[in-house]
Amino acid sequence: MIHLTDISKQHGNRVLFKNASFQILPGSRTGLVGPNGAGKSTIFRLITGEEVADAGDISCGKKTVIGYFSQDVGEMAGRSALEEVVAASEATVKLGEQVRLMEAQMCEPQSDDEMAALLERYGNVQQEYEHRGGYDLESRAQTVLTGLGIGPDDYDLPVESFSGGWKMRIALARILTLNPDVLLLDEPTNHLDVESIVWLENWLAEDYQGALVMTSHDRDFMNRLVTRIVEVAGGNITSYSGNYDFYLREREIRREQLLASHRRQQEMLAKEEEFIARFAARASHAAQVQSRVKKLEKIERIELPPEQKLVRFTFSEPPRSGDDVIVLDNLGKVWSQADGGEKPVFSGVSGMVRRGDKVAVVGVNGAGKSTFLKTLAEQTEPTSGHLTIGANVHTGYFSQHSMEVLDPKKSVFETVQDALPLQTIGVLRNLCAAFLFQGDDVDKRVDKLSGGEKSRLVLATLLGRPLNLLILDEPTNHLDIQSREVLLAALQGFTGTLLLVSHDRHFLRSLVGRVFAIDHGEMIAYEGDYEYYLQKSGRKHSEA
Repeated sequence: MIHLTDISKQHGNRVLFKNASFQILPGSRTGLVGPNGAGKSTIFRLITGEEVADAGDISCGKKTVIGYFSQDVGEMAGRSALEEVVAASEATVKLGEQVRLMEAQMCEPQSDDEMAALLERYGNVQQEYEHRGGYDLESRAQTVLTGLGIGPDDYDLPVESFSGGWKMRIALARILTLNPDVLLLDEPTNHLDVESIVWLENWLAEDYQGALVMTSHDRDFMNRLVTRIVEVAGGNITSYSGNYDFYLREREIRREQLLASHRRQQEMLAKEEEFIARFAARASHAAQVQSRVKKLEKIERIELPPEQKLVRFTFSEPPRSGDDVIVLDNLGKVWSQADGGEKPVFSGVSGMVRRGDKVAVVGVNGAGKSTFLKTLAEQTEPTSGHLTIGANVHTGYFSQHSMEVLDPKKSVFETVQDALPLQTIGVLRNLCAAFLFQGDDVDKRVDKLSGGEKSRLVLATLLGRPLNLLILDEPTNHLDIQSREVLLAALQGFTGTLLLVSHDRHFLRSLVGRVFAIDHGEMIAYEGDYEYYLQKSGRKHSEA
């Protein structure tokens, strides 16, 4: 279907890949992985023709329709949400118009030859229209929009009225409704809640029949959908047959084999070079020496790919809090609205968070999870009821707004040093390295950092401090899989108390022991891990 053969691409002095090849076959499911900046998005742009390879060939079938979802949604204006989604299938709409026009022409008198030619054209166009899903285009658009959280009440709202995150959902709905032969998805789960992620997962697995190539920071999502991983790293493109977990295991096996081969080659080279050095001056060994020199010149040297060292930071034991960390008694919150009205968020919430608990707060978008955490962190006052924070509790709170208070002129190291003024330079550098700021990265200014880097920086300053209660609202947003694993390991080793909201199911599965579900303004406590919550709440079947 699409063949990339011996392609090379360079950005400035940086070689992304050289003489690399891979294929996208009909119905294949491929996960694209690699460190930030390795060239994953460039692969997408090469396939769509937005960029041109420096060398090599990219071939694609003439009638192959490619749908590409990226994080850059572009301008949206002048249409309703539903109209915006349908408009992306302009070619399908035109095919439908041709079908209707030809059907009208068939009712008009004409010669046998003209009718035969018309019927042939009609057959071709009608077949293409059916293949593109033209007959159920609008109903498909409605199904996709609803699945992504934009229900019938919002179909007719102007796209301008939606926030940036909801516009991303509309942009994703446009591409899915297009029903292309090849679907390129660059981080499709960003801005989606768990319900929408599960719906998208099921739709791609059951309803979409074409080829899929995607990047995702959601490990569960990747594991459930892809059967092949293509890694873009170190100037190479390498394929692995299997899902993401298989790729991790197989990559480790291949690396061990490469290290063993490299070690054997180095030992052989050392022996040959020792022989050459010892007998180079002896005329009696001249032929042997020359033969070995030529042999060494012909050997292809095994190169080891660069590997980022992961530094494990040992967090100091936080001060012990009282056994009852948070007590909630009939807690309620109402937001005042601009028109003078009131919007109830939750009410009548009672419960307790005990020392050492790791609690996930779950619920659909708009259920009030963030407001609930904000109230517990004492960032906003409850409207009713009582919130009691226990003895000797030291709270750290993270939200997406935490990144906005970073000083843009300070470096990574200066920011960490400001948060932990009593720590030594060695400890601070280890903390930076544990959150993937190594080498010159510690000198980068905050205003030059990506969203993911800013998140890591704020989390490093939080986890490095002597806090015994962490309240984290979407700490995994903007983080790639490696950064999520670093954060997960840190929080697994945290001996204090934790409450968090996250849409990463692997993260929740690996971390929490209790779940608070907020639904229609009420809270239900599940005294078990995330799997227990899925089972008891009846949500297990939707994630199967």
